[in-house]
Amino acid sequence: MTAPTDTARAFRELHVPGDPLILPCAWDVASAQLFAEAGHAAIGTTSLGVAAAIGAADEDRETLTTSADLAADLRRALPDLPLTCDFEDGYGDGPELVVDSVSEAFAADSATGLIVDGINIQDSRQNRMSEPGVLAAKVTAIKESFPALFVNARIDTFWTGQDNLGEVTCRIDAYTDAGADGIFVPGNLDLTTIEVITGRSRVPVNVLASPGYSRTTLAEAGVARISTGSLLYRAAMSGALGTLQVLADDRPAQAENVLPYRAFTGLSRAQSS
Repeated sequence: MTAPTDTARAFRELHVPGDPLILPCAWDVASAQLFAEAGHAAIGTTSLGVAAAIGAADEDRETLTTSADLAADLRRALPDLPLTCDFEDGYGDGPELVVDSVSEAFAADSATGLIVDGINIQDSRQNRMSEPGVLAAKVTAIKESFPALFVNARIDTFWTGQDNLGEVTCRIDAYTDAGADGIFVPGNLDLTTIEVITGRSRVPVNVLASPGYSRTTLAEAGVARISTGSLLYRAAMSGALGTLQVLADDRPAQAENVLPYRAFTGLSRAQSS
């Protein structure tokens, strides 16, 4: 069995029910570095942002190479920070193919054998749910091959529009029994639903950042991780479109709350040093 690296151990320890990790999800090196400079203890990636960068559809298994390249760039730029990557549904139907994909994307000469400390792997593809046994088999295979890797099993029942808490709780048990280190239930969840999920789960629970609930409220509900998902990427693109519309409306550019040019040249120097 391989031993965890310092970043892998630190990442695992950041998942504390009642004291949730805020996980900013980056889409390139600059965004990750800015999130790290802002004081965040770990960095994730957003599959939407990665897919959009190459003109691909999210969750369409077209981003394995791009995700691998981004992970390698992030590890070089931020060698001491815990790193987890969105891994869609594992880029394969069977557990052996998924393990091969993890190896191909993240192989490294390190104690864990990988350049990442965690992955997020989901039980749906293109808005269609798989049977619970499909993701359970993938989780078990990944954990057998990479025991130090934090595997966050994402349950997409609510995300795909199925309002079925009973189905979610059954999947929580199945994925935890398979070896998952964390459970992620995205969707527009009410607080009562979140409390049922955290009460049922034997492993740390991850939810999406919500316009309805603060970190303190989610902490009181027993959440251990708050992921920004694609929110930061969409916020950045929304800001860009707003700035462009100002110019189109024949008004002067508004740059009062925009990072200066030199903030990014500084990031480039830090990456190459």
